Amino acid sequence: MNRLGVVLIFIGTMNFSAEVNSCTNFLVTPGASANGTSMITYAADAHVLYGELYYRPAAVYPEGTILSIYEWDTNKFLGQIRQVRETYSVVGNMNEHQVAIGETTYGGRSELRDTTGIIDYGSLMYITLQRSKTAREAIHTMSELVNEYGYYSSGESFSISDPNEVWIMEMIGKGTKIVTKGRGSKAVTYNENRGAVWVAVKIPDGYVSGHANQARIQQFPLDDPENCLYAPDVIDFAREMGYYEGSDEEFSFSDTYAPVDFGGARFCDMRVWSFFKDVNDDMDQYFSYVKGEYLSDRMPLYIKPNRKISNYDLMNFMRDHLEGTELDMRKDAGAGPFELPYRWRPLYWEVDGKVYCNERAAATQQTGFSFVAESRSGMPDIIGGILWFGVDDAASTVYVPMYCGMTMVPETYAVGNGDMLTYSDNSAFWAFNFVSNFAYLRYSLMIEDIRKKQDALEKGFIEKVKNIDKKAIELYQNDPEKARAYITNFSVNAGNHTVAVWKELGRYLLVKYMDGNVKKEKNGQFLRNAYGYPAGPDQPGYSEEWKRNVIRDTGDKLLVPGNGGH
Repeated sequence: MNRLGVVLIFIGTMNFSAEVNSCTNFLVTPGASANGTSMITYAADAHVLYGELYYRPAAVYPEGTILSIYEWDTNKFLGQIRQVRETYSVVGNMNEHQVAIGETTYGGRSELRDTTGIIDYGSLMYITLQRSKTAREAIHTMSELVNEYGYYSSGESFSISDPNEVWIMEMIGKGTKIVTKGRGSKAVTYNENRGAVWVAVKIPDGYVSGHANQARIQQFPLDDPENCLYAPDVIDFAREMGYYEGSDEEFSFSDTYAPVDFGGARFCDMRVWSFFKDVNDDMDQYFSYVKGEYLSDRMPLYIKPNRKISNYDLMNFMRDHLEGTELDMRKDAGAGPFELPYRWRPLYWEVDGKVYCNERAAATQQTGFSFVAESRSGMPDIIGGILWFGVDDAASTVYVPMYCGMTMVPETYAVGNGDMLTYSDNSAFWAFNFVSNFAYLRYSLMIEDIRKKQDALEKGFIEKVKNIDKKAIELYQNDPEKARAYITNFSVNAGNHTVAVWKELGRYLLVKYMDGNVKKEKNGQFLRNAYGYPAGPDQPGYSEEWKRNVIRDTGDKLLVPGNGGH
């Protein structure tokens, strides 16, 4: 076999869940937050995921109602399950009881995927949200669903929160072991390994956690149901499969079902580390691990932050490009002359028989949607829960407040308003993609204009919510339905207004930066000369470092004679 073949095999054995279903979750408990709220974040990163805001109304179903299940990633029909009598309303990934769920795919042992299962990870989240009033109840619901109908997806980490608790749950299937009982017309064929093994750990109050496509739970308490729940066969099944031989106390879920490799550290836990380092001063000790150098020196599942964390902080943690580290994506030749902190896929690439990689940060170009879910105690549930929701790249999105008790979503964010292959002029996803993709061309210049608008909108919404909360609670005391209508009206208008502002921003950026020039401005107006003609634009050119890179690449080819030349 030639050297390139060996390289390709090496790449194929690495953890590619980060490249296929890359997502990022940060978890903040009430005691670690600035306002005493539970918060989780989620970036749904997939190259074919269209960013839109799902809405599922509460409903009461007749006995015997059947629910069809379609895989979230592909829309493939998987089967049918029994519908429950009553379901709760869900906006995006948060229900009317302030339960929120996010996920990241870690893959794990490929032989454990159940090809006969009906419940994929996406359906598992959204069905559970319709059926659960607390995070703890959600964990039990998820376990019951996969045990009864089979778990179709690969290994998955879930963030689950309510106003009082924040949990991380990790799950993987048990593979496919088909058996047949009976003969002839009475024969029954089924998967003897149906279900999943899983562990759920409650994050201690005052602490934060995170996961990003690498299983994170290692050892866990075996007799503490207040803080840890798990499948009864999670250890026995590992022994049965030959994965583990040690004691129960030493059993590590992650090391058994999804051992960390270079990609799991460098592309996945790196994102968690970058969040941790911004809220705790002791994280440098794990930098060698997240670079993929010392895989045994793993980070803790959760840490205590050195300060309280706000919803605005989390919005900006989701925008991380590894700034301020030696892996800062703006600071090498791959960033180009305008410090672009993005690298187009694939993550791995090969030159002269050697394999290299690009970095993978929390903010990435292929995000469909992301959110900061905030569950607030001491308020009526329909008002307490806010899903701060954005579409496209987290670095250039705007997180808009969507109250969990709203009864409709903004037209600009609604399902069916365009799709990944159908442009819509009234779609949030396409408005934000116009701005972000244009900004990728001259990022260091345009991102400053984007941040001004982004910051003004988000800080404005954070202030407005204080008054909306107060008014909504007053309405709720006399008529909860009037409160629902009030918060719905606010969220719908906030979303549609944001899209209108962003479409105008796109037009502004096109005028200002067209053809590599930068139009002159004063007080928000483009300048003209005394005769009404456009003032001559600025032409900022390129950085000194970029010029030297060009000279190293071209030698004397571009040298001008007589001016320091020949």
